[in-house]
Amino acid sequence: MSDAGLDLKAVTQVQQQVWSQGDFAKIGNRAQIVGEHLCETVEVVPGERVLDVACGSGNTALAASRRFGEVVGVDYVPALLENARERAAAEGLEVEFAEGDAQALPFGEAEFDVVLSTFGAMFAPDQPRTASELLRVCRPGGRIGMANWTPDGLPLFPVIARHAPPPPGIDPPLLWGTEERLRELFGDRISGLRIEPRVLMFRYRSAEHWLSYFRTYFGPIMMAFQRVGAEGAAALEADLLDAMRARNLAGDRALVMPAHYVEVVATRA
Repeated sequence: MSDAGLDLKAVTQVQQQVWSQGDFAKIGNRAQIVGEHLCETVEVVPGERVLDVACGSGNTALAASRRFGEVVGVDYVPALLENARERAAAEGLEVEFAEGDAQALPFGEAEFDVVLSTFGAMFAPDQPRTASELLRVCRPGGRIGMANWTPDGLPLFPVIARHAPPPPGIDPPLLWGTEERLRELFGDRISGLRIEPRVLMFRYRSAEHWLSYFRTYFGPIMMAFQRVGAEGAAALEADLLDAMRARNLAGDRALVMPAHYVEVVATRA
């Protein structure tokens, strides 16, 4: 897997800059249904202590708080945490938000009954360390719940990787959407693993509207266009539009595209 000689700290710093670009809250908030569904699948019980890792603007943390969990959200992008605090305040929800990295969570051993992550922890470059951190902060018998994109679930990621490849030696984040990799990462530190396929529908006025929106707010696409420069922008744009149109269910009326992910529930041994 990851190249042992790779400077993962430097990669993490670059990733933090990427996710700080634009305004990911504008993207993430449109997927609130994923966090709500994950909390139901994990069966958050009122009074349980819940951690949302790489929480972004708080979708899943807020969903857990609506179920009267004692919730903490952690992320390494301060602007997203501030947005999450504003959302919690607007709804009158009690959630603590803290700055931190999924690869080095600022919490003690077995602090949480439930540890969640929605399209978040899967992007940390050091996958084994991230898995170990999710396990470390979860109590024995507690649940780790994740929503992870599958390798073919969201076509924009393979397109970005072709045009602006990641550093060599980095494990593809989409491996978190496979049972084989999940079992490899969690190993014998879990006593049970459930994986269920799910679909999130992308709904935009058109493929062009989707691309304009993501080029304005979604850091990874913004960075990809910066990396390819003016000479590569047209090709990247064309491939992104083609990939989304190929899955469009709404014809000429709009863009309605199914994006596939898995819900993961692992029980801490």
